[in-house]
Amino acid sequence: VRLRMSESSEATFGGRRAVPPNTSNAAENDPPTVELQGLVPRGFNPQDYLNVTGVHLFKERWDSNKVDHHTDKYVNNKLIVRRGQSFYIQIDFNRPYDPKRDLFRVEYVIGRYPQENKGTYIPVPVVSELQSGKWGAKVIMREDKSVRLSVQSSPDCIVGKFRMYVAVWTPYGVIRTSRNPETDTYILFNPWCEEDAVYLDNEKEREEYVLNDIGVIFHGDFNDIKSRSWSYGQFEDSILDACLFVMDKANMDLSGRGNPIKVSRVGSAMINAKDDEGVIVGSWDNAYAYGVPPSAWTGSLDILLEYKSSEKPVRYGQCWVFAGVFNTFLRCLGIPARIVTNYFSAHDNDANLQLDIFLEEDGNVNSKLTKDSVWNYHCWNEAWMTRPDLPVGFGGWQVVDSTPQENSDGMYRCGPASVQAIKHGHVCFQFDAPFVFAEVNSDLVYITARKDGTHVVETLDTTHIGKLIVTKEIGGDGIKDITDTYKFQEGQEEERLALETALMYGAKKALKTEGVLKSRSDVHMNFEVENAVLGRDLKVVITFRNNGSTRYTVAAYLSGNISFYTGVSKAEFKSETFNVTLEPLSFKREEVLIGAGEYMGQLLEQAFLHFFVTARVNETRDVLAKQKSIALTVPKVIIKVRGAQVVGSDMVVTVEFTNPLNETLRNVWIRLDGPGVTKPLRKMFREIRPKSAVQWEELCRPWVSGPRKLIASLTSDSLRHVYGELDLQIQRRPSM
Repeated sequence: VRLRMSESSEATFGGRRAVPPNTSNAAENDPPTVELQGLVPRGFNPQDYLNVTGVHLFKERWDSNKVDHHTDKYVNNKLIVRRGQSFYIQIDFNRPYDPKRDLFRVEYVIGRYPQENKGTYIPVPVVSELQSGKWGAKVIMREDKSVRLSVQSSPDCIVGKFRMYVAVWTPYGVIRTSRNPETDTYILFNPWCEEDAVYLDNEKEREEYVLNDIGVIFHGDFNDIKSRSWSYGQFEDSILDACLFVMDKANMDLSGRGNPIKVSRVGSAMINAKDDEGVIVGSWDNAYAYGVPPSAWTGSLDILLEYKSSEKPVRYGQCWVFAGVFNTFLRCLGIPARIVTNYFSAHDNDANLQLDIFLEEDGNVNSKLTKDSVWNYHCWNEAWMTRPDLPVGFGGWQVVDSTPQENSDGMYRCGPASVQAIKHGHVCFQFDAPFVFAEVNSDLVYITARKDGTHVVETLDTTHIGKLIVTKEIGGDGIKDITDTYKFQEGQEEERLALETALMYGAKKALKTEGVLKSRSDVHMNFEVENAVLGRDLKVVITFRNNGSTRYTVAAYLSGNISFYTGVSKAEFKSETFNVTLEPLSFKREEVLIGAGEYMGQLLEQAFLHFFVTARVNETRDVLAKQKSIALTVPKVIIKVRGAQVVGSDMVVTVEFTNPLNETLRNVWIRLDGPGVTKPLRKMFREIRPKSAVQWEELCRPWVSGPRKLIASLTSDSLRHVYGELDLQIQRRPSM
């Protein structure tokens, strides 16, 4: 018996493609309710056959369909199931169902041009036993005029929102139920199903990387790690639809939407707005007219909802915003994901595994020649999946990065690149592995550009890049060091081997730097920055040690710059030269004081000061160079709560901030967010005078129990990147 969807007799399209591209989950066709073939006798009455009078999907949050499929947290009244796992539906007929003479089946349809061979039209056969890996429906109960079915989807089926029909067979054709939006069914990736490409075998990891809707993003500096919370909100109202809309906006073919490799690659292109009208516009120049400064966002909700309603890119983001929204997208669709921070991340413009820093003859940095930059930190995402397109062993965590840095196959996107392949230097495997390898493995090369046009390599730093790679620990807010998943320890034989493998596979290394490093003198230099608190004076302490038996004189130069966290310098606020005489086997310490007034006037989005110290040993012409970034300690927003912390009860949330600076803050925006506790809120204060405080109260009524978090941010014209958070334990509503 063949039940087929009617192929509409529209004009065929030129070339090999008879059906137009099926790239929108939102677009629909309306299959006919009656498809009769050939001549039908006059006495034929569809009412004589089985007629569907009702369909029940058991889609309440407490129904086993949602609980067993781990979709009970979604604020969505449609049925949401995960693929490869069975769920229950009930069909009511106009009379009792008789398996001997009645034939019906359930159909799932997605997009405007459904086709069975593309997986966009799925006729589900009624079978006596469900087979793993295949679509099927099994009758598990017949009661009066109703039939209850256990329906199982295939573990590689398309992820998205399907329309559902019930079709009954008659000798003269098919009678089908008419379109009913109430029976629409979302099918998601399933990390709980062994046959799914995103299967993750550890329950604690699934709870963290799929079901946790609050995260921690690490930023700041290698020597001074700072953290902030981020509300992913992947279960909030309309977010699932917004994530499906992102794929529609990318014109992604529906038939590819069951493949996590394709979905994550499309996501990495679409989360940034460059070249595809994607979700967020990046801005690194401290000018945020007509938009929200990147540091103001507390989570992904506002961004995704604004994108879905306006269908235009949202302004503005920097790397942690792209990573936060991308993480929401991946977790919402069911792909396990986490945010990773790489401290001292190389942005290598020519991917030659080396960042060239050009110096003038006096030791100052030549910014015209220096094209590569070292980001103090850079955030990207890892998504968990098998890689059937690569040799065995390269599945697991994959780097996907939606911050627009470099072009990949004509678009700003990056990944998925296997973390395991990066560690072992196998950068030949798709996608974008050489770029990620360079981000964590490049060398810093200091080169003097002489006035006569020649370039001299002065010194090499092989351990500065990819110093530390971290993510949030499972089940807590602490830090988990995952550097060893990306690289072998410095100096290990395997590390050299991985580098040689990467070079063999075409990662370039430009300079012959062997033998350059032999220092001709025994002078060592280092420096530290002491008490770096925003709005206060600070000092730089430079130490010199002479381990030799000769007396040396050193000409030194300190440059202090306001820098973006991407390592790009904006303005020099301090430049000082000094001479040091070093007796044999001696130690000397120089201090440079910096007043708050010298740097406060021109601070950027993130309060980073970048110091560069170069010293030339006059007797040997050796150059010693060191650079460090410091993140100033910034005041916090205080959040307090009073009243019972119970689902459905009102509690009062107070947000307080005291301005510690000697200047008035103007146009102050405070944002408050907490998934399951409050919708994102914001309030504006015209000004906050020096040393004075502001307070803002809101009523919140939590709707999710368990550990929750409130997150606040403050931005103003002159002070940004100010955060605060509060952990809550929300109790269930007491049962009457």
